[in-house]
Amino acid sequence: MPETFPPPVFDFADYPDYSDFTLAANTGRRQPLHGFDADYTDIVDYIVRCTHKIWEEKAVGLIYTHYAHNAIVHTSSGVMYGREAMVVNTLQRIAAYAERRAFADDVIWSGNETDGFYSSHRVSSLGTNTGYTEYGPPTYKKVWRWGVADCFIRENKIVEEWLASDAITELRQMGYDPLELAHKAVLPYSPHTHGEIDRLPTGQQAPEFLEVVADGDPRAFIRAVLENLWNARMVNMVRAHYAPGHVAFVPDSRKLYGHGDYENFVITMLACFPDLALNIDHQCVLGDEARGYRVATRFTMQGTHTGYGPYGAPTNRRIFLIGMSHHEIEAGKIAREWTLFDEFALLKQLYARIGG
Repeated sequence: MPETFPPPVFDFADYPDYSDFTLAANTGRRQPLHGFDADYTDIVDYIVRCTHKIWEEKAVGLIYTHYAHNAIVHTSSGVMYGREAMVVNTLQRIAAYAERRAFADDVIWSGNETDGFYSSHRVSSLGTNTGYTEYGPPTYKKVWRWGVADCFIRENKIVEEWLASDAITELRQMGYDPLELAHKAVLPYSPHTHGEIDRLPTGQQAPEFLEVVADGDPRAFIRAVLENLWNARMVNMVRAHYAPGHVAFVPDSRKLYGHGDYENFVITMLACFPDLALNIDHQCVLGDEARGYRVATRFTMQGTHTGYGPYGAPTNRRIFLIGMSHHEIEAGKIAREWTLFDEFALLKQLYARIGG
């Protein structure tokens, strides 16, 4: 395998505890960061500590200096435009969970100060619902959930962001029935319902089967496995390229062990959405052959609910989801994985009323 992607001196693993971030503040640059605030030492430090400042220290106004005025935030439920919308959204979330605490689990990144940085930040958050939400008054229930934020950053400002969170877990822990809430939801219009999904070639052609090379670029390895698995329906990819003790964390706080659990996860999704197509939108990687590789992949999924499964009888509605995966590769096999898409957004796309 290649030596490093990029040199791991700026890796999240260099900060085993949050106190290491605070101690490193204002100690000088560990990498070139033109235009960034002086207290940040590298891009990992920037992502973790600016999140901490805004959310836990409640310096919400730092959004004005850490987001572009026309920043775009993409979610499976829609697009949020502009940093003022970010300020409003952040205040509302803090009001709902006054003592919320966020724990950075990993940051996988790429880029440089000239072209911009891309980061994929996996984070867990813990809090008690002590304030009002769009679903009702405080429940005083303790909530844990995880999410992934992918950001494109230039000169101290997040220009574009993609978010996925385990919202369905949050709602269950608050005491709500996500399916009931999905039926009560109203979507202003029905998105992503036109045209066919371009998963297969036309005519008599077979889907494309990508060559899987375990000792090449880790990004190409993950891309080939995912496209063969999801688009070509080659579920045998699991036993061929996932370690026997593979562990995967997926939506709704599910933890999958081994080949059988993971095969069932894939097959169940394909049974519910028989035309499901996965498109890989971005990847970045860190690591080396000795320590293993960590690959972050952002993807979009489209499909039509024409099959039976855990989402109920077919609704014939189209879904569109933004998702992120973090894969850890050891000895040429996928050893651990975190894959997340907003399953509550999926339920709303299937069951919400359209147009009020």
